[in-house]
Amino acid sequence: MERTQLRPDAAAPGRHRRRRTSALTALAALGLVAGGLAAFASGGSALASTTDSGALGSNWYASAPYLMPEDNTPPDAAAVMDATGQKAFQLAFILDSGGCTPAWGGTSSIDTDTTMPAVIQKIRTKGGDVSVSVGGYGGNKLGQSCGTPAATAAGYQKVITKYALKAIDFDLEEPEYENTAAIHNEIGAAKILQQNNPGLYVSITTAGTTSGTGWFGTQMLNEAKSQGFTPNNFSIMPFDGGFNGAAAQTDALVKFNSILQTTFGWNEATAYAHEGISMMNGRTDAAEYFTQADFQTVLNFATAHGLARYTFWSVNRDRQCTGAVDPGLAGSCSSVAQGDWDFTKYTVKFAGATPPTTPPTSTPPTSAPPTTPNPGTCTAPAWSASTTYTNGSKVSYSGHNYHAKWWTLNEVPTASGQWGVWADDGPC
Repeated sequence: MERTQLRPDAAAPGRHRRRRTSALTALAALGLVAGGLAAFASGGSALASTTDSGALGSNWYASAPYLMPEDNTPPDAAAVMDATGQKAFQLAFILDSGGCTPAWGGTSSIDTDTTMPAVIQKIRTKGGDVSVSVGGYGGNKLGQSCGTPAATAAGYQKVITKYALKAIDFDLEEPEYENTAAIHNEIGAAKILQQNNPGLYVSITTAGTTSGTGWFGTQMLNEAKSQGFTPNNFSIMPFDGGFNGAAAQTDALVKFNSILQTTFGWNEATAYAHEGISMMNGRTDAAEYFTQADFQTVLNFATAHGLARYTFWSVNRDRQCTGAVDPGLAGSCSSVAQGDWDFTKYTVKFAGATPPTTPPTSTPPTSAPPTTPNPGTCTAPAWSASTTYTNGSKVSYSGHNYHAKWWTLNEVPTASGQWGVWADDGPC
């Protein structure tokens, strides 16, 4: 089964190809966000790292929704961030342009493309970051043409280095995942990249079925087991295959959990801690419909069971269609009644943050934090830039009490904002 999204096919203008997505992260419950991701050296990179301290916490990469900055009437990522509080996006897709050469959509070389660097820099300037998705539905994948895991990894390493990536998603679906040699190359490449880029967040996304995943998905898991490779998560896309509402999706997650247990010898909790979901908002290619209520139900399931990823396809579609609410399948709107970015707000909640009730009307001026916080008469320990805090940690800063909503290091409480890591508990 596959997760789909409309996207123009470069080889045949006017056609559309599908595309899938993945799953989510068990934030506070299982402590999967502990420590965030360490920054790693990526010599020759053209883009700066996300923040002074390096990558975002893994909760944001686990909740990053898919975004196509070059297709399907792309929205302004900065505006989406302001309206929702989302800090990360999954940029799609890297394909092979020939000769084991990575390119956006298989046509825009990473060496000459100007759209993606501008989008990435805008997101990072606002304190966010990106992951890049390789593969997707259709097109020629590096694993199909590079010949070996090492050659495939070398192709993807160019992308990691070019964009100073801290996260990457392998979207393994048709027709590639039906090719045993290609999947061997992709899984092998993922393992090499994981080893060569310490702290790299790696997600594997594949088709979902009402049985969890199909024969090819199971074979992919067996390939990972045989190579001794464990990513941050294995995510399925439960849509485009007879999924009627959230109950069918959560049932598929339960069945996929059993497949993970059988394949890797994990218990139920460990399997959920390595499991994710990637949904499609609104109308799917198979004319299934998933509303905001469905996303909330799956979110409840994900957080209750400690899933490792929760995402969807796509931000481009996260707005109501103009004219007829449901004009049919569309790549730039959802075909259901909604407000702009309704579905993205669910990924923000999965990350452990609270979306704003209304979009900010302006960006407040930034100023350097005081070098010595003043806790006033507070009894809680004063916030320290060198201390690592976890969910529930209490501190005082500038006369107010705060508590941490998830893992954090060197994030000033007053710079956190209403949907950031620190919750303001009021004056001391």
